[in-house]
Order: sequence, then C-alpha cells, then structure tokens
Amino acid sequence: MMMLSAFWPFYQFLWIVYFVCMFLIGFWCIFMFFGYVIPIWLTSGLMEYLGKTKPFDPEDVRRKTLAEQEGVELIFSDPKGHGPFLHSHDSHGHH
Repeated sequence: MMMLSAFWPFYQFLWIVYFVCMFLIGFWCIFMFFGYVIPIWLTSGLMEYLGKTKPFDPEDVRRKTLAEQEGVELIFSDPKGHGPFLHSHDSHGHH
C-alpha cells in the first residue's frame, strides 16, 4: 500500500507556495490599510464627518442612462411593431 508520506516533498512544495502567496497578500493588506485607508480616514473622512465638504450626492456617481448622456441622440427610443423582442402587452403570443 502506498503511503501519503511518499508524496511529502510535493506537499512541502505546495505548502511553501501557499505560504508565500498568503504572506504577500497579508503584507499587501497591511500596507494598504496603513498607507491608504487610514490616511483617507484622517483627511477626507474627517473632513466629511466634520461637515467641511459638500454633502454626498449619489447622483454624482450614478451611471447615466443613454438618454441622459450629453451628445447622445436616441433615434429609435419608441419602436413600433410586433418584433420578437418587443414586450408590449398586445403582442401576438411571444412571452
């Protein structure tokens, strides 16, 4: 019967690869937290908390629909007919 210990060098290699990946990910998280997140909290976050910036408006970051975008002209915004992709209530049997 073959023992799992026969594969020990390969498992050791897998563990080293896993360890190195987790090591790098962990240090990336630490550096991002102390180098990026905390400085934002201490500058922009505190400014917003103390009311030094204008109130957040969700419309500023909302994705604009096609009709709302600047310089876009909708030609076929109200199609007529009985095509397979027109979901009107008076269609002829297509879902």
